[in-house]
Amino acid sequence: MEELGPVTSAVTSIAILLAAALVGGMIAHRLRQPVILGYLVIGVVVGPHALGLVGDRNLVEAAATMGVALLMFTLGLEISISQLRQVGRVGLWGGIAQIVITFGFGLLIGVSLLHWSLTQAVLFGLIVSLSSTAVCFKTLMERGELNSVHGRIMIAILILQDISVLVMTVVLPLLGGAEQNLPLALAMAVGKAALFIGITLVSGLWLLPWLMGRVGGVRSRELFLLTVLVLCLGAAVGTQIFGLSMVFGAFLIGLVLRESRFAHQALAEVTPLRDIFATLFFVSLGMLLDPRFIIEHWPSVLMVVIIILAVKSAIIFGIVRFFGYSGRIGVLTAVGLFQIGEFGFILAQGGLDIGIISDQMHSLLLASATITMLLSPLALALASRLYLKIGSVIVFGRPPAEKVSLASTPVSSEEPTRVVVAGYGRIGQNIARRLQDASIPYTIIDIDPERISDARSVGRPRIYGDASNPHVLANAGLDKARTLVVTFPDPLAVVATAKTALEINPKLKIIARVHRMREAEQLKSMGVEDLVSPEYQASLEFMNRILAASK
Repeated sequence: MEELGPVTSAVTSIAILLAAALVGGMIAHRLRQPVILGYLVIGVVVGPHALGLVGDRNLVEAAATMGVALLMFTLGLEISISQLRQVGRVGLWGGIAQIVITFGFGLLIGVSLLHWSLTQAVLFGLIVSLSSTAVCFKTLMERGELNSVHGRIMIAILILQDISVLVMTVVLPLLGGAEQNLPLALAMAVGKAALFIGITLVSGLWLLPWLMGRVGGVRSRELFLLTVLVLCLGAAVGTQIFGLSMVFGAFLIGLVLRESRFAHQALAEVTPLRDIFATLFFVSLGMLLDPRFIIEHWPSVLMVVIIILAVKSAIIFGIVRFFGYSGRIGVLTAVGLFQIGEFGFILAQGGLDIGIISDQMHSLLLASATITMLLSPLALALASRLYLKIGSVIVFGRPPAEKVSLASTPVSSEEPTRVVVAGYGRIGQNIARRLQDASIPYTIIDIDPERISDARSVGRPRIYGDASNPHVLANAGLDKARTLVVTFPDPLAVVATAKTALEINPKLKIIARVHRMREAEQLKSMGVEDLVSPEYQASLEFMNRILAASK
């Protein structure tokens, strides 16, 4: 029985971690918080600094490392340039600017204000420039805002941040010997990375299709999954042999596999396994957090948290505004991205391993990052509520005439607008097309400059601005309109627009898009009865076709 001790200990540790993750995830879900926060908090509870239920740290770290490798592998399978193009310039150049500017401010603050060494400040700047993909995705999904303007901007910036992690993990090992010969070390690292990329691409073009074809021809899901795992972990180990980060290899092999016809099946097979190991990864992060450290060093933790929130929020808000979006979009995007991401934990751990930072600084970064992740969904909800109350007055309002007129078609006072279409997404575009075919006068309002550019290219009457702003609605001739159609996927914007529109024209007929019962009840209480739910309408269409096929 003594020989089975280590095996029993390993099984027990994994069982405890998975059970704890289940409890933490369920509690977070009941509290309407992202489940990742439940994993982090429950990791603190079962970790060595609290109950100490899990003692095999090496096993946990190995499982967590596999979780990170699988996360990056699936990111490579899912990444697409078209996702960045959805929000045009702000997604690409705005995302790059956010990373560079945030890194610069982090470096400056680390040296001048926090009095850290240059390498420590560089690491701090890298960590602060990242946000949490998991927290943001889950929060937007739960709020029904994945397809909103600020949701699409956040997703594009997050994708760019995730890509930048690969560069950061290549640079990180150089910081430990930065004062020796950084240019030579950087050149060697780039050379190794180029060599590994070349080997991977050649293998992807010649060896990978042959191997996957042979395994796929066997028609065994187990062998196919094993092949995918061997490729992922083999690439991770390969990059480690080359002196690079494991996550770099995992991402690269995923990116190569994406170009093959096996990408969808590989993603479907590996996703459940990725979710399990990623869960262990987040629980293991929570295990690193020491609650006593926060209590004993709360002034330092509070100062770093405030610095992170203030700097990131200001930078992201400024970038979004620079690209022509409203203050509301800027605030919601900034609040949604002000936290430190999960890959920041990896960079902090890497800095600790190579001796850049001390245990105390590592604990400070972990505590600050975890607190920002906990605050993010709460702050986004608070910003949304504040917008509904004071959005059109001060904080989120647009400047009236000059901004609206930049890309607008003014409404003629001689021909009153009969229909105002708020939102020029897919639904708004279809409505505008039908109204044009029926020769019904209309005006489009949208807050997305890219969509306004699309409307201008086809000669549609349009107003560039926030449809919940009274100045924008007045410029669209809403006081003389008969109907307002609100097509936004963002439930917050729908309610705010309807409220402002009825204040301008109480007799207005409003047809609004809704997703959730809460917003539907709010709209009905304001007198908006014509509500359209795309999901409900789709279910009716499915049912009609099922009944027709059953006859």
